Amino acid sequence: MNYKNLGTPHKTDSLALYNCDCMELLKQTPDNYYDICVVDPPYGIKMDSRGMNGRQSKGRHKITQSQYADKEWDSNSPDEVYFDEVRRVSKNQVIWGANHFISKTAHDSSCWLVWYKNGQSMAPGNADCELALTSFKTAVRILDLPWCGFGHINLKETRIHPTQKPVKLYDWIFANYAEKGMKILDTHMGSGSIAIAAHYAGMHLTACELDEDYFKAACKRIERETSQTTLSLEVNATDAKRARGNEEL
Repeated sequence: MNYKNLGTPHKTDSLALYNCDCMELLKQTPDNYYDICVVDPPYGIKMDSRGMNGRQSKGRHKITQSQYADKEWDSNSPDEVYFDEVRRVSKNQVIWGANHFISKTAHDSSCWLVWYKNGQSMAPGNADCELALTSFKTAVRILDLPWCGFGHINLKETRIHPTQKPVKLYDWIFANYAEKGMKILDTHMGSGSIAIAAHYAGMHLTACELDEDYFKAACKRIERETSQTTLSLEVNATDAKRARGNEEL
């Protein structure tokens, strides 16, 4: 898909990442163009760095917000037009946080995804699980994946965004609800976890992020994480070549 007037995307063979307003991208997208739209929009619950000021944790993991820039992006969830556009441009949808704005989605579902964080945080603002509304006609599914709140480093991932989701969460979604080569759209890329998972799963991902600072940080993270695959393949190819040379000797 060749989008116009959205700026120059950060591109690889399988990723096209835009620093733009998602509504501008959605307007240019044909009906049912993407196989799945996997989105994590603002929930409107003030989980941005500015809204987290003054919150205190009571458990073993202390909440810290000073490592993130002072930003305000989670005051409101998207309006109904956004959700209408998401459904229009994709054959299926996975919408994280829909329990916070269910009245705006106008969409029933038999298949909700439940990400259970395994009770790792006692902070009053942190939920035990997160929910995603989907368009799939299957049953509710639960993923037990430990993850602890705002500011804590989890699963050896470096946190660059206050509501960052783990790469393993997207690995699970792609393994269970997508097929290799599918076209995926994410309208709120955030930390870029979905792009790393899409790269490894062989998906074709288009994603956008409005905030320039988060976009740049995500692109650096994606480059760092996905370049390890290329390096590993090169090392393995070199080792194989040396092995063949030894056999010939």
